[in-house]
Amino acid sequence: MRKSVLILGSTGRFGRHAAEAFWNAGWGIRSFDRQHDDLDQAAQEADVIVAAWNPPYPDWAETVLPLHAQIQRAARASGATVILPGNVYVYGAETPAPWGPKTPHYATNPLGKIRTALERSYRDSGVQTIVLRAGDFLDTEPSDSWLDKVILSKLSKGQLIYPGRLDAAHAWAYLPDLAQAAVMLAEQRGELEQFNDIAFPGVTMTGSEFADAVGAATGRTLRVTQMPWWPLQLARPFWPMGRCLMEMRYLWDVPHALDSARFRALCPTFRPTPVDEAMAKLVHPFLTPESSGGSVGSRGGPLSVTSLTR
Repeated sequence: MRKSVLILGSTGRFGRHAAEAFWNAGWGIRSFDRQHDDLDQAAQEADVIVAAWNPPYPDWAETVLPLHAQIQRAARASGATVILPGNVYVYGAETPAPWGPKTPHYATNPLGKIRTALERSYRDSGVQTIVLRAGDFLDTEPSDSWLDKVILSKLSKGQLIYPGRLDAAHAWAYLPDLAQAAVMLAEQRGELEQFNDIAFPGVTMTGSEFADAVGAATGRTLRVTQMPWWPLQLARPFWPMGRCLMEMRYLWDVPHALDSARFRALCPTFRPTPVDEAMAKLVHPFLTPESSGGSVGSRGGPLSVTSLTR
């Protein structure tokens, strides 16, 4: 019988790549329309649910736990395994790296606490869960992220704008590889525990190394500048997104990496895309002036986007 996966958030960054990876691996794909579909019914014949819904930061407090309670209820009824894209928000600024399955969740900021509560709810749900934890996403097309709106927004002009310390290590995940990892873990679900916290290897680079990799992919010597945070600081009192972005600023300044030993043990045949190839696909859409996004301090106002999660 053909295996089936229900993708929640199939038009988002992770969901889009997950749908392609599962399809290429021979799985039956079911997308979900939150306006018209019934989640319990949609999950009835699913072997796996990819829980890639990701509301904008300002909505997290009201929406994240209720949304995932619905997913957990549907998964319990159908017996499906849930793959939850995890991030590094749960660890907090004072947590020693590398961060992995045994690292305590010391986050004290509101968004980090919500993610911690979310993962705890899955641990307590009785649903088989795979938290596939990764750093910031590297996509193959613009996707309303930090890369689009800040870091690569002026790449066509030979400039890279970095939000943090250039000497601090930062964890990244190339989305086609992360999606392939999700498939490999889904196909081993019968041998996994009820709750699984699995860190994806990805690639770890300092800001300077990231700039060098982007420069090599473009064939240019880039002018690297650091993003000014003062517009967000000024906007905090009246712009909820600005408050949330300031809350997560520490991740650009605190050196971190992920401990992916368990993933490597479970998926020894995994072969990541070479970094130079991934970076070439990352930068391609940004090499024309028309592709440039907004940036902090632009004439359109501070970071004029609706969502900059991940």
